[in-house]
Amino acid sequence: MQLKKNITPWLFIAPALVFIVLFSIYPLIETIFLSFMTQTRGHLVFNGINNFKRLFSDQYFYVSLKNSLIYLIIQVPIMTLLAILLSIALHRGITKLKGLYRTVFFIPFIVESVAYSLIFVILFQERGVINYLLSLFNLQPVMWLTQTWPARIVIMLIMTWRWTGYNMIIILAGLQGIPEDYYEAATIDGANAWQQFVHITIPMLKPVILFSTILSTIGTLNLFTEPYLLTNGGPNNSTISLGLYIYRQAFQSINLTYAATISVAILVIVGFLSRLQLKFGGDKK
Repeated sequence: MQLKKNITPWLFIAPALVFIVLFSIYPLIETIFLSFMTQTRGHLVFNGINNFKRLFSDQYFYVSLKNSLIYLIIQVPIMTLLAILLSIALHRGITKLKGLYRTVFFIPFIVESVAYSLIFVILFQERGVINYLLSLFNLQPVMWLTQTWPARIVIMLIMTWRWTGYNMIIILAGLQGIPEDYYEAATIDGANAWQQFVHITIPMLKPVILFSTILSTIGTLNLFTEPYLLTNGGPNNSTISLGLYIYRQAFQSINLTYAATISVAILVIVGFLSRLQLKFGGDKK
């Protein structure tokens, strides 16, 4: 009887454990294994750290890393700020149709990435809707998808459009967990809305915002669909991301071992950046 009680909880979590092992742990181990191998006449041969030596001298890796960091440094703070403002507006500023607004802001996250990427291609192409609107104000058309910074701006705009609502829901859940007693006490003490925001809302939301930025960091460094469909990494690799570079190595150059090496490098970079965020954004104890 005691043995049955001990086994029962494991039976309930067994499907989830099997899923994690098959689709998370095993691929991770296999990727690390491949990063130390090379392909010779269709066979895997141990290659030591030569793949990593190649990585450190690979200019295209550094270009894709630079582009991904540009997306990260510019887009993630803007998106996080918008998510905070929208969540506060939904929590305190908007009194009617809150459910509708939450749905509207969250819908971009559930839209298929290929579908919305193609829509943005139509909007921002040379003779697209955006350039037509610019012409109405006698402004020169912009080659959004064939110039470096316009193309980067479009990609960051799409990322912000899609992920702001997702992060807003996370932060809104954190806002709803803050006791109203804190705000009532602050109001009695004479604190205005800005002071309450700075001294109550932000400190209480700190763990949630940190969680949101770490997820955004991981997602940005794995960005693939948007640069692939909008610009294919162009012009002159100025929008290529780490995720797109892995795709090129794995499926265009058929170099799975080197693609695995880049994936391991991303894992290390994500771990390093997450550690920095935890160190400077988390509670110092």
